[in-house]
Amino acid sequence: MSAVDTVEAEVRELVRRRGLDPVSDRPAVLRLVHEVTAEYDERALTSALAPLTDRESTIRVVYDAVAGFGPLQRHLDDPTVEEIWINEPGRVFVARRGRSELTTTILDEAQVRDLVEKMLKTTGRRVDLSTPFVDAMLPDGSRLHVVIPDITRKHWSVNIRKFVLSANTLDELVGLGTLTPQAARFLEAVMQAGLNVIVAGGTQAGKTTLLNCLAGAIPARERVITCEEVFELKLGLPDVVSMQTRQANLEGTGEIQLRRLVKEALRMRPDRIVVGEVRQEECLDLLIALNSGLPGMCSIHANSAREAIVKMCTLPLLAGENVGHGFVVPTVAGCIDVVVHTAKDGTGHRQVREIVAVPGRVEGDVVETADLFVTRGGRLVRADGYPPHPERFEWAGIDLPRLLAQVA
Repeated sequence: MSAVDTVEAEVRELVRRRGLDPVSDRPAVLRLVHEVTAEYDERALTSALAPLTDRESTIRVVYDAVAGFGPLQRHLDDPTVEEIWINEPGRVFVARRGRSELTTTILDEAQVRDLVEKMLKTTGRRVDLSTPFVDAMLPDGSRLHVVIPDITRKHWSVNIRKFVLSANTLDELVGLGTLTPQAARFLEAVMQAGLNVIVAGGTQAGKTTLLNCLAGAIPARERVITCEEVFELKLGLPDVVSMQTRQANLEGTGEIQLRRLVKEALRMRPDRIVVGEVRQEECLDLLIALNSGLPGMCSIHANSAREAIVKMCTLPLLAGENVGHGFVVPTVAGCIDVVVHTAKDGTGHRQVREIVAVPGRVEGDVVETADLFVTRGGRLVRADGYPPHPERFEWAGIDLPRLLAQVA
């Protein structure tokens, strides 16, 4: 056993004896690591124990192993790292500024399984042969996704998407170059007027951050209910209730799906509903909620604003054979007001590419759209479209013609 392994074993034994919780008692654990390391150094001077080559490095490694997530902790602590994933124990990747890179971190199969077990310990979720997929949130807000064999070919696949909100407001997105000031002012007015907004984009395009920033423009007097598969949104509003889905238990019961949360949200006196992301038949429940006059938002995977609308017309069909295009298409046209599409370019920079209005008209099963902002020459500029429901802007005290004239 190496000197580091010896120190780690002694720390773990003392943590057990003193009844410390490594997650909630992290300062106490850190003090304990310092004490044990110092004591080991003293014993090594007068015994046959192998001396520590680097005391500070030992403290960090032991502390990360006991109170953190071992060799992955340094990546979790690195503010430049956005995501960490393990394809196999010897291949650990990270993403920085939208670009991936292979790290020097080397694990073994047992370490990967132990780390996953430790990550899931506080979540109430599990991964095994009966549930080979798991989505969970770590204590720091990072999102964990695990897939195990025989769904994967050989090794456990682990993804940790860190909760790194690069912005909390639309103004901060302007500072990052994601939005122009003109588009930010318009979207702020859209939120104040209570229009229904879809945030569309690909994986890692910044949909959650944009959704969070849009929610930050919701008037403080409103009661907001959020529904997510795993908690990711962090709304700085005074009256918010956040709900997430739940896996089935070992007996196969107790599962709470996203569409159930949407239905329950309607019973909670919401002024606005926010769905983290729609992927399946919960899209129907969201449309029904919006059709009742309740303002709302959601995000959706799509490569353009037009594709997002097509997808919103398709996903509700998964809810059952009795749901048809004849109901869904006009409902989407009548419920969705604005679609914001964001994308990531080749350098990893995230930028809003277009903002589209849905006037509410349908022509031959196709929902009509009007361009509000489009990208020309790499910059988001005002187009000639006009948003629906101008009376709502007026009720909110917003001079829409003047606002649009300013951004022309």
